[in-house]
Amino acid sequence: MPVVLSTGRSWHSTLPVIEQLGLTSGPAVCSNGAVVVDFPPERIVRAVTFDPRTVIEKVTAYSPETLIAVEEIGRGYRLSGHFPEGDLSGAMAIEDVEELSSRPVTRIILRDPARSDRDFVALAEQLGLHGVQYYVGYSAWLDIAPEGVTKAAGLDEVVLGLGVTAGDVLAVGDGRNDAEMLAWAGRGVAMGQAPPEVQQVADAVTGSFDDLGLVTELRRWF
Repeated sequence: MPVVLSTGRSWHSTLPVIEQLGLTSGPAVCSNGAVVVDFPPERIVRAVTFDPRTVIEKVTAYSPETLIAVEEIGRGYRLSGHFPEGDLSGAMAIEDVEELSSRPVTRIILRDPARSDRDFVALAEQLGLHGVQYYVGYSAWLDIAPEGVTKAAGLDEVVLGLGVTAGDVLAVGDGRNDAEMLAWAGRGVAMGQAPPEVQQVADAVTGSFDDLGLVTELRRWF
């Protein structure tokens, strides 16, 4: 039974989790669906990019204190300033706004430790982020991806290669960036700690992580 990680993490920070879980071969869906990697050997089979300039210009004009990062696949990030320790991993390069805007990217990350996630929902609405998808984390974290790119879109490409359909998939998640995936899968299950709007689109809600909700769901089938 294939197990596919579908995550907002970049590929270089997904690989250690794959190794811990003992998953010996890919594919994996990373960066909220913008990147699909097959392994081993490592091979990027999907990398959807967009021009970050408009978003970066809007953010710096409206909220200049917001930290900005753009992803470098397999390496790390280019950033406007230092993120809180532990937020990001890999190689880090500080750049000015012009450099950050200079070439297409798979993802923009916006971060402001002084704001709540609800503040960032309001920020996204104020900015009128047309042409991109955005996902707000539990803290003031906003992922911006190319339009139409979601975990579901990445997985849709993966299942075709595995010879199955969305209806054959069991998907489990707990974040706002999981909503499309849970609605897409044949059985989409929200973890107990998932936000209410994520639970509403799921077929079922299991226990929280601390209550071994994932184990409970897996035992239904295996």
